[in-house]
Amino acid sequence: MKTAVISGGNGGLGRALAAQLEAQGWHCVLMDRDIAGLAASDSRTPVAVDLTDGPALADASRRIIADRPSIDLVIYNAGVSQIGPFAETDPASHRRVFEINYFAAIGMARHFLAPLRDSGGTHLAISSVAGFAPLHNRTAYAASKHALQGFFASLRSEEAPFGVRCLIAAPSFVATNIGNPARTEDGILRPGSAADGMDYMTPEDAAAEILRGVDRSREFIPVGRVARLSSWLMRLSPALYQRAMRRNISGRG
Repeated sequence: MKTAVISGGNGGLGRALAAQLEAQGWHCVLMDRDIAGLAASDSRTPVAVDLTDGPALADASRRIIADRPSIDLVIYNAGVSQIGPFAETDPASHRRVFEINYFAAIGMARHFLAPLRDSGGTHLAISSVAGFAPLHNRTAYAASKHALQGFFASLRSEEAPFGVRCLIAAPSFVATNIGNPARTEDGILRPGSAADGMDYMTPEDAAAEILRGVDRSREFIPVGRVARLSSWLMRLSPALYQRAMRRNISGRG
């Protein structure tokens, strides 16, 4: 039985990815700070861990690797968003977004590098439209996702000689926390809860599109109509994308 390790495994997209992989015969290890509601089974292992705690992440990773016969897919799905003008945020909140969205994923990648080489497996980074294009009122979030994409796109050539794939999925707006907009004082909130998005996808639809891209070994997977259109516009005319984004997200042309 192949094993997938999914960070942010108790979120809407993490659960949807796990459910679809389990239906295909995979065993899924779901890593999250809060694993309430995740029951262990023959096809599922919940692991409680704060991914930003380096020693705790190292210990959890060692236990997962020791427990499973192989690690075949690691999905870097954990993340937070932050909504608000840059002028109204502080440096500490910017760093916090990077700790969760970027450095936690890089820490995971380091721990699972050798097992994925052993299996000829796959790194799958869950980025965002904000990972390849600007997004209004999300400077820290967009910067962290740009960094995530840059890392895994660069890692791709290093790992290719070992038969390891590095794929990047970039969903548009996934409705994982609509109606649950709770945020901290610095504007950090769970992904999928923003009220200013458009053309929301269900987690199940997003997961299905992501996994189809993985099956086809697509190195970059824009997920959803907004992501596909944004990717096309960014290649055609970044200025045109910027105008469309400002009009639709910020309400200004």
